Amino acid sequence: MSNDQINQDAINAAVWNACDTFRGTVDPSIYKDYVLTMLFLKYISDVWQDHYDGYQREHGAHPELITELLKTERFVLPPSANFYALFEARHQPGNGERIDKALHAIEEANIAKLRDVFQDISFNASKLGDEAQKNDILRHLLEDFARPELDLRPSRIGTLDVIGNAYEFLIKNFASTSGKKAGEFYTPPEVSRLMALLMAPREGDEICDPTCGSGSLLMKCGQLIRAQGGGRKYALYGQEAIGSTWALAKMNMFLHGEDNHRIEWGDTLRNPKLLDDTGLLKHFDIVVANPPFSLEKWGQEGAEADKHKRFRRGVPPRTKGDYAFILHMIEVMKPGSGRMAVVVPHGVLFRGAAEGKIRQKLIDENLLDVVIGLPEKLFYGTGIPAAVLVFRKKKTDDKVLFIDASREYQDGKNQNLLREQDIEKILATCAARVDVEKYAHLASRAEIAENDYNLNIPRYVDTFEEEEEIDLMAVRAEREKLKAELAVLEERMAGYLKELGYH
Repeated sequence: MSNDQINQDAINAAVWNACDTFRGTVDPSIYKDYVLTMLFLKYISDVWQDHYDGYQREHGAHPELITELLKTERFVLPPSANFYALFEARHQPGNGERIDKALHAIEEANIAKLRDVFQDISFNASKLGDEAQKNDILRHLLEDFARPELDLRPSRIGTLDVIGNAYEFLIKNFASTSGKKAGEFYTPPEVSRLMALLMAPREGDEICDPTCGSGSLLMKCGQLIRAQGGGRKYALYGQEAIGSTWALAKMNMFLHGEDNHRIEWGDTLRNPKLLDDTGLLKHFDIVVANPPFSLEKWGQEGAEADKHKRFRRGVPPRTKGDYAFILHMIEVMKPGSGRMAVVVPHGVLFRGAAEGKIRQKLIDENLLDVVIGLPEKLFYGTGIPAAVLVFRKKKTDDKVLFIDASREYQDGKNQNLLREQDIEKILATCAARVDVEKYAHLASRAEIAENDYNLNIPRYVDTFEEEEEIDLMAVRAEREKLKAELAVLEERMAGYLKELGYH
């Protein structure tokens, strides 16, 4: 099949159909890890085989040269760990054990890039059923991924990022079927794109997401730099608390060729792991995040004694961790170039008590730059509208721009969508930094102080639509006209009834 015949939708559909192997047997929140891991294994096997075949054609008479050339690949694939070796043995007992051994062999052979990535996934687990059922399920899964549509060799797909796209497609679909759990690992691509564009990443930037999920927000920033001709001269950093989601991020980075990354596994608030050589928090040019909304039990009990002094502006409430994440992100921005964008629930804008005091200090320090109200139903697992807050260490003025973008979106059945035109309007308004009637307002700090540091967007952007005045005399004239027409019709009807003999 030639490159121009490759259809992303067909590949996505083939991958999604592979999920049928698990449906009715295993919960989607569990089988997503198996399907995504198998996609990873199939892709690296196809890449390895494609490169091997190419070397074989060129240097078939010199096997020792082929061996040396294969050592220069981005990764090493042991022969026993190849997807096709597993596929050939699929009718034999022990599919689960063989796949697990293959994954561990791949990890060992690529320890610098894939250390611990597969420790939370086991194809030999009892959750897939007894030995016979498990072996049968995994045989079907191997056959699903051996279909012609999922031939992912580079010589077939060229430079198209079909594997990256398929991976994101799967993650998105798992998010849409996982309900509330979706927010743990997925930010809608349109929101990621908006946040990346707001940050304007540049060549040489160090970019961090302290709640990185599957890594999509980080990679959007990297894609922008490459699109501007910056190559891969940037570094991506992330931390993720959930082990299986951290593994997703590592595999996602590997599949997209993002080798200059550092993704740590752990709780960012209780145990930040992105530290410099001296053990202090590392600083970044860009910090972006879509943290879990109003996280309970975020670690308030240890906040006062935090050795990094992240909560010196105040300790957020025990049952709402929104400002804990914001304060961490503020702390890791570089003094000169630091800028950040964070997704928050609207309560962050106006809740009082400890949160109100923290909010006041951030505004008085002139760190808050933009408040953007987004439409409802953009995020999986919650229908509530969210906002994006932009902070900068070095601002051009001492004002805050408020944007109400809540009414501009594509209406979906279950999920709304930010259109490109909506994103462009937000970006243009941020660049112009002036009032736009019923859409944006540039507020002074004095004005915000008058509102008791309440950032609720309707206080600053008036979207009230006046109803058109009713002309009562015109309504009366229309009424008289209708009465006259009705009288004519009544008289005509009476005549018809008389002709028919009804009195």
